[in-house]
Amino acid sequence: MPPLPTLVGRRARAMTLGALALAAGFLPIQSFSAGAAGQPGEAGAPYRNMPSIAPIGVRVDHYLPIPKAEAAPSIDPSKGYRTERLGRGLYMITDNGYQSMFLVYERGVVVIDAPPSYSAHIRQAIAEVTDKPITHVIYSHAHSDHIGGVTDLGGHPVIIAQAETLRLLASAKDPRRPLPSVTFKRRYRLTVGSQILELSYHNSAHEPGNIMIYAPRQKVLMLVDIVFPGWMPWRRFALAKNIPSYFQEVADIDKLPFEKFVGGHVNRWGTHEDVRAQLDFMNDVKAAAASALKSTVPGEEMNSEDKSNAWAVADNYIDRVVIKCVNAVTPKWQGRLAGYDTFIWDQCYAMEQSLRVD
Repeated sequence: MPPLPTLVGRRARAMTLGALALAAGFLPIQSFSAGAAGQPGEAGAPYRNMPSIAPIGVRVDHYLPIPKAEAAPSIDPSKGYRTERLGRGLYMITDNGYQSMFLVYERGVVVIDAPPSYSAHIRQAIAEVTDKPITHVIYSHAHSDHIGGVTDLGGHPVIIAQAETLRLLASAKDPRRPLPSVTFKRRYRLTVGSQILELSYHNSAHEPGNIMIYAPRQKVLMLVDIVFPGWMPWRRFALAKNIPSYFQEVADIDKLPFEKFVGGHVNRWGTHEDVRAQLDFMNDVKAAAASALKSTVPGEEMNSEDKSNAWAVADNYIDRVVIKCVNAVTPKWQGRLAGYDTFIWDQCYAMEQSLRVD
């Protein structure tokens, strides 16, 4: 039996063939063919040319270091958040994992999203800037990790969302996410005092109802769960409902006249350069997966007795396609995107699936 591959950058603890094989979600047990003495379904030798980055489901002692450029500004532990001014009356709140915004105008405050990870502190963050009340809340989309803390804001603000978000929330029946009282289909302009927010809905890339929020005077664009400045996108292209649309939306963002981009995650706002870097990475993953799909022969590295099992042949083929994808993309991007090793396998699996069926 050949030796296990060295896991460069992610040092695996107690790496065994069994641990490698039990890669939850995308690497099923059959991923490593059983040796002659092995029992059916048990882990066997690893595939040829296994990437140096550990596959999904493998525990590691230490992840790749975060590039210095992406080192997070400190969070006061007694507060649990930090606030950053983005422009006249517009502020970002973050705990270095999630991001939301609030806009101060003459008579009140508009809050955009309320992540439950720090929603209990949003009123405190606003009070550091103004004593005006919260009059409006805007939902970026329906996901609870971004709006599930809205009831912590208190009062009875006007809640604005896209029509698809209303539909999804009505189905969810979640008391933590009150239904919006104002909805729109394509565009909505919120003018409060001398402040303006332009809301628009373009496609269902991440989720139906996921909107762009643009502050034209501050030149700040917020679009959640699409671009992750400086970081590897969340797994499976941020759980995109429609991967081709996701690619198109990232390309479309770069054409817009913003100066600061708030993506709802990570520890900083982004720029056009960040959008272009993520699109370059995504296109590299797409090209690598497309090449691997064409060059990989079904049924190789399989026990001949398993070749009558159509699911096993597909599993074996897909795994080897993804291995080629990870190997092709890693040299260029491993040191450029923070958290690269966490989700590169996920991205390649999602990409080969999309190329085959979308």
